[in-house]
Amino acid sequence: MKEEFKQKISDALDLPKDIVLDLSRIIITGKISIFLENHKGIIEYSKDLVRIKTTSGVVAIKGKGLVIKSIIVDEITVEGKLETIEFED
Repeated sequence: MKEEFKQKISDALDLPKDIVLDLSRIIITGKISIFLENHKGIIEYSKDLVRIKTTSGVVAIKGKGLVIKSIIVDEITVEGKLETIEFED
């Protein structure tokens, strides 16, 4: 019920859903970079897989030569040869 209310407020006031609903924002630059805003931490990290916790589940980034280029409190950038991006519940 609370999420429905927030959704209606967001729609009525034309506010960004990622801020009102505490969702992550993901920006993908080609097959080389992914920027994730509003994350909750790294679950797994290797050269072939990076799994990041978000409020709506886990984002799994698969590829080759993956590196975490930058990480701050709520933003993370992963670079490398991106192959797939999966959303896990």
